[in-house]
Amino acid sequence: MKKILVHGSGHKATSWKKTIEYMKDNKDILCPNLSSILNGKDASYTNLYSAFTEYCNEINGKINLCGLSLGGILALNYALDFPEKVQSLILIGTPYKVPKIMFSIQNIIFRFLPKSIFENMAFGKKDTFILGKSIKKLNFSNEVKNIKCPTLIICGEKDSANIKSAYYLSENIKDAKLEIIENTGHIVNEEKPEMLAKMLEAYYSESK
Repeated sequence: MKKILVHGSGHKATSWKKTIEYMKDNKDILCPNLSSILNGKDASYTNLYSAFTEYCNEINGKINLCGLSLGGILALNYALDFPEKVQSLILIGTPYKVPKIMFSIQNIIFRFLPKSIFENMAFGKKDTFILGKSIKKLNFSNEVKNIKCPTLIICGEKDSANIKSAYYLSENIKDAKLEIIENTGHIVNEEKPEMLAKMLEAYYSESK
């Protein structure tokens, strides 16, 4: 069964490289680059989610979804829309609703950054702004209770922007398991790849 690891807006698919290297069973892992699956369309959330849906639906059988930040939002959205397709769901540093004030401040900062800074991010400067503007109203607070598949919530202890969301998700998704990783920030897959790999493998083994 395929395991799909989805990166956030600040990184690319390569951000999963170290985590995957630590996983013993890594033959069925897919890491889509979100910019690539857009096939030239602008990075509005509508376009991105549509492309992600198409990507997942083309895979035969059920899938295990794991997403970090924006990747977690996409995975959560998909699990709500296609419950029959998702075997398990892992959400890392994922907001159940987009913090508007934080995004507004972030967009102001981004305006003053050179385009070269965005080369290591998921999208270029123009598309980063398009995504930021289109994602502001996302709010799954009333829908997360409808998640039926086995779910693991992971968050870094120092990820102040998402720690409350982690607790909310774990309390509102039936039988969800919560893991808080000490002395870790938002980018868990790069900060603690070995620990994350062990968590993922253990959970995939439990939820078979």
